[in-house]
Amino acid sequence: MTDPELDGGRTVSVAAELLGVTVRTLHHWDEIGLASPSVRTTAGYRRYTDMDLQRLHRIVAYREIGLGLDAIRGVLDDATTEIGATLREQRSQLAERIHDLQQLDERLERMAEAHERGILLSDEEQSATFGPGWDPRGSEQARVVWGDSPQWAQFAERSASRTRKQWRSLSEAMSTLQRDLGDALDQGVAPGSPEANVLVERHRKLFSNFFPLTRQMQVCLGRMYESDPGFAAHYDGVRAGLASWFRQIVDEAARAHGIDPDTATWQ
Repeated sequence: MTDPELDGGRTVSVAAELLGVTVRTLHHWDEIGLASPSVRTTAGYRRYTDMDLQRLHRIVAYREIGLGLDAIRGVLDDATTEIGATLREQRSQLAERIHDLQQLDERLERMAEAHERGILLSDEEQSATFGPGWDPRGSEQARVVWGDSPQWAQFAERSASRTRKQWRSLSEAMSTLQRDLGDALDQGVAPGSPEANVLVERHRKLFSNFFPLTRQMQVCLGRMYESDPGFAAHYDGVRAGLASWFRQIVDEAARAHGIDPDTATWQ
């Protein structure tokens, strides 16, 4: 067969346009023996016949539903292949992919909300979890101040997967630490002492549940606890003078690690 006009032969470019695929794709299918043009013109050009196009249309159809090229070859070339069973298996795999995508969509939604809201609990849940003195607007205010920082992004990423039970456990651990700090102040624990340094390290590790807290960053937090009216009132509400004492024990612990508290920065 050499006359393409008699057998309905199509050039590769025409066939590609009819099928909605690229010429490169047809060349690839030809190279791997999946679908090759059946005739050659007197000038040596290869053409696709109507039968070739029918096979190509089936390949495109099966590829669009997600079958791989090897699976398509099996469907088209193996007379014993149960096409229905193959398609049902493909549908089962698709259902798994849809389930995975739905879960991914839910995680992305929670991540986006966490970046916007901070804590993914309702106002009522926050009050029940953190106590009646908790202000649910606190995380929104924190976002206004630190929303562009890497630490806010880290806080949000962890918040997105944190459950109410985990928040409660973290809140209880923070409350226990603050009580222990107050008791240490009452007992006259001196800044720089081993007992004080243990408390400083407990605070750093516990706070790192929100974002990684370096010793220099902890020094900056200690300054803020003492100078910020809201934080100072909270800590001094646990024990009178606790905000200043906490800053002192953090500073001394930093010095023990070669950090000058007077020049420490948020890094």
